[in-house]
Amino acid sequence: MTSQPDNSNTSEQPSELELLIQPLLPDLWYPSESDEAIEFVTCYLKTDEPLTVSHIKDWLMLPPAVYVEEIPEADFWAPVTEEQEWFGDEEKQRTAQFVNLKTLLETHTTGRQVFRVGDTEIDVYLLGRTAEGSRAGLKTKVIET
Repeated sequence: MTSQPDNSNTSEQPSELELLIQPLLPDLWYPSESDEAIEFVTCYLKTDEPLTVSHIKDWLMLPPAVYVEEIPEADFWAPVTEEQEWFGDEEKQRTAQFVNLKTLLETHTTGRQVFRVGDTEIDVYLLGRTAEGSRAGLKTKVIET
C-alpha cells in the first residue's frame, strides 16, 4: 500500500491546466486488468532537472523497499491513443478523449516523465513542468498480475 501525496493545489483557484483537463476526466478509464480512473495531480517539485526515482519516493513519502521505475511517455499513451480496427463508437470516443488529454499536456507542460510505483497494483504518474515551474499531470493505477 502506498501513501497518497497531497494533491491539493496551493492556491485557492485551480490552475489553467487543471481547468482544461478536468472536463476530460469523468468516465475516462485507463485500461489494465482493472479499468481505473484518471486524476489530475500537482507536485511541489520545482527542480529544473528531470525528476528521479528518489524525487518520486520523497514526494510520495515511500519507504526504500517500494519499487519505482521511470518508463517512456509513449508507453503510457500507446494503449489509449491508438485506434484499433475493431473499435466501435464508444471506443473511438474514448480514444479521442485520450488524444485530447495528451494534446493538452503536450501544449501546457514540458519535460514530461512517467513513473510506475509499486508491484501488481501500480500507481502511474505522468508529470510535466508547468509554466509556473511546478509539476502537474495525471495519476492512474494499473493492475498487473
